[in-house]
Amino acid sequence: MSTKKTIAQPPEKFTGIILEDASTGAAGPKAVKSALQHIKSEVGMVKGVKVLNRLNQFDGFDCPGCAWPDPNEKRAFLAEYCENGAKAVAEEATKKKAGPDFFAQHSVAELGQWSDFELGKSGRITHPMIKRAEDSHYRPIEWDEAFDLMGKQLNALESPDQAIFYTSGRTSNEAAFLYQLFVRQFGTNNLPDCSNMCHESSGTALSETLGIGKGSVTLDDFDQAEVIVVMGQNPGTNHPRMLSALRDARQQGAEIITVNPLPEAGMMNFRDPQTPKDWIGGGTDLTTEFVQVKINGDLAFLKAVTYLLLQEEKKNPGTVFDHSFIETKTQGYESFIKELETINFSSLCEDAGISEEQVKRCANILMHRKKIIICWAMGLTQHKNAVGNIQEVVNLLLLKGSIGKPGAGTCPVRGHSNVQGDRTMGIWEKPKPAFLDKLDETFGFKSPREHGLDVVESIEHMHRGKAKVFFAMGGNFLSATPDTELTAEALKQCELTVHVSTKPNRSHIIHGKTALILPCIGRSETDIQSSGAQFITVENSMSVVSKSRGDIAPCSNHLLSEVAIISRLAQSTLGSRSQVDWAGMAANYDNIRNSIEKVIPGFENFNQRIRQKGGFRLPNNAHAGDFSPTSTGKANFTVNKWEGKKLDKGRYLMMTIRTHDQYNTTIYGLDDRYRGIKNERRVVLMNAEDMKEEGLKLLDLIHLKSHFQGEIRRAEQFLAIPYDIPRGNVATYFPEANVLVPIGLKADKSNTPASKSVEVSLEKA
Repeated sequence: MSTKKTIAQPPEKFTGIILEDASTGAAGPKAVKSALQHIKSEVGMVKGVKVLNRLNQFDGFDCPGCAWPDPNEKRAFLAEYCENGAKAVAEEATKKKAGPDFFAQHSVAELGQWSDFELGKSGRITHPMIKRAEDSHYRPIEWDEAFDLMGKQLNALESPDQAIFYTSGRTSNEAAFLYQLFVRQFGTNNLPDCSNMCHESSGTALSETLGIGKGSVTLDDFDQAEVIVVMGQNPGTNHPRMLSALRDARQQGAEIITVNPLPEAGMMNFRDPQTPKDWIGGGTDLTTEFVQVKINGDLAFLKAVTYLLLQEEKKNPGTVFDHSFIETKTQGYESFIKELETINFSSLCEDAGISEEQVKRCANILMHRKKIIICWAMGLTQHKNAVGNIQEVVNLLLLKGSIGKPGAGTCPVRGHSNVQGDRTMGIWEKPKPAFLDKLDETFGFKSPREHGLDVVESIEHMHRGKAKVFFAMGGNFLSATPDTELTAEALKQCELTVHVSTKPNRSHIIHGKTALILPCIGRSETDIQSSGAQFITVENSMSVVSKSRGDIAPCSNHLLSEVAIISRLAQSTLGSRSQVDWAGMAANYDNIRNSIEKVIPGFENFNQRIRQKGGFRLPNNAHAGDFSPTSTGKANFTVNKWEGKKLDKGRYLMMTIRTHDQYNTTIYGLDDRYRGIKNERRVVLMNAEDMKEEGLKLLDLIHLKSHFQGEIRRAEQFLAIPYDIPRGNVATYFPEANVLVPIGLKADKSNTPASKSVEVSLEKA
């Protein structure tokens, strides 16, 4: 038996850093080369090209990466995907396999010494696996035995609320609907999901102000926009196909304001991989005004801009604000203006870390334009004041009458490909009564009404021993969540942990007394059930529901679909207590869609409409200019007071970020090409003047400590790198730095971990 200690965090080892100049633009031939290299190494060119030709096509499968929408009409004959989409497919279709022999060769303790990159590169899991308390290794288990074990464990709980059912954003609509149906018939609303860690702040803010937790724009709106503001987002790495929409808008005359602490290459210049002339030409400069705010300086920036707009409106009434829209469509304008009158413009600019002159330039861009789209991602949602950040975005748009009109509106850019669809399907710990009523009416049972646990609350409950079973439908929970060591201790408290997965990850290494890994088919693979080949559906960032059908053979004959896994879990757990035809649902996914149609508004004639080319868009009241679902029946202005925080000398505000070779917790490689950092992840990006003041030189070894309410957390062995980042700020990659994010540091109202507002100090090794 191995004597190595299983560790929760990625190992503190270096892989040989190579530094280059940061890129001044994104995509182009390097993106094509990188995509093909990943395809060649993981899949092989023949199979790889075949798979890619089906990616994001009308009759193909949806990218398992991001949720950026596909074009409504024409799809590219080849390459209707981005570099990171190709990487995601390469990971899923890989020839490498992690079967019983792999797990027999490597103990859990040994795998704990591997990095997340090494674990992910092990290959596809081919058989259901189990690790019991006395075992050092995972061993194969038959599916029947696994379902019997899970059913008995769940039924032995004192209360259904002692079980937690997590969901990843890659789960299909069909699987998500069936999953929440099972969980609620089991008797709990403990349905945390990855939204809790990313756009929960967006959903909270938008629901309160506009009556819907989704963005209001469509892809067509980008073609009509006069101004696009991109805040707290790095599309070049996280949503590369968004760059095409921005390029088209820019070429049609739209101004693009980019607000971010880091100058990201993708927002500076875009060279379209599908346009050969861009390969040798200069591409398209996207950003017309780069606003380099300090970390969490966005609210101060927005209030400063809005203040200047107010001053101009007072000088020339009716020329800046849309008073007709404000009077007929909104509530709370007077209170909002009263608070805005009291602000100190100079102080806000200082807190935001930008000059008054630049704020004036941005205000002038917005002053007399109304077709305005504001996009954002984690840079706005992962702060204590995250909900306020997004509500201030809404305030600005409401003043301009820029919601519910062509070329204007809100655009929260979602992450995983169906994270929005999962929430639509009922994956939420705080379900609305109307949804539960329809669920009960359709399936003949009484759903629990008490709100369940979100991600942070789930970790806290497991840590206190209040939850005994943790079931994850996809994802890598440990690497995605904050406070790594505390989360690891929480998972270890469970009697049973279960992960539905395609590849090994760190969550398989830190587990309960008994641990199961259930392998499922991937998005690109054929899904054959008793009635024949099935397709699934997904919902993108702009509420379009489309079908997805894989067509390559599954990597193993021992895989089940997510739907089949849920169906059999429900049968083994609920037995005669349930009147749902679980087997029939799994046999033909049309049956699931028929049920979705009965429960969720907007899915009328689901099976008929989803078979139409391109699918269909769900109703969106904000897009239609209807704000009646809010508490006031109108769009609501909100007062979001800015409370700037001054850090003591020697303290920095840290944000966690991704590399270019990474999508969420999946690490495709060790390069961050656009930032000029290769073959290394344990780095800290710092302002050169801060490094000088700290007595640090390039690649000096440092340790990090986070400070929160008297608690200290440590992350050791990082290399200091000077970078173009505001003074007092540092950036590190996750999951390596997640250990520094306190479980108690979270956004007001949304409870989202504030992973981009962590107070740290540095210690030279």
